[in-house]
Amino acid sequence: MEYESLYQDIILDHYRNPHHRGLREPYDAEVHHVNPLCGDEVTVRVSLKEVGGEPAVADVSYDALGCSISQASASVMTDLVIGKSVDDAMAVCEEFLGLMRSKGAGEPDEDMLEDAVAFSGVSKYPARIKCALLGWMAWKDATARALEEAS
Repeated sequence: MEYESLYQDIILDHYRNPHHRGLREPYDAEVHHVNPLCGDEVTVRVSLKEVGGEPAVADVSYDALGCSISQASASVMTDLVIGKSVDDAMAVCEEFLGLMRSKGAGEPDEDMLEDAVAFSGVSKYPARIKCALLGWMAWKDATARALEEAS
């Protein structure tokens, strides 16, 4: 029970004090995703740079409308992917996706997911999983578009 309360606090903190919120320029790709189940929306901008011959995430900014879960998850996502190589950031995304598919039974990699482990309880509620994944899937889409444009 103690962890659930802590996790709720982390989600509420990211909701009330979002990180990297507000669309910024320059950016390499922008996408807009909507969760048709509840109407939550997110617009994500991604800026990539080359580091050591590999693409890396230089910046991610977003604007979102919706529930605390979708907005907090987008905030957490930006913290976890900015500054990483695209490959490492995609690995974090896949780890989060695995957590969301675990139905509450997963053992998340806390070193990799950091504050995102707070969403482990969300995975027990199928209707809320799409909320938690909205920003992540938008980031993945925008990153793929940015990589396409660069090649």
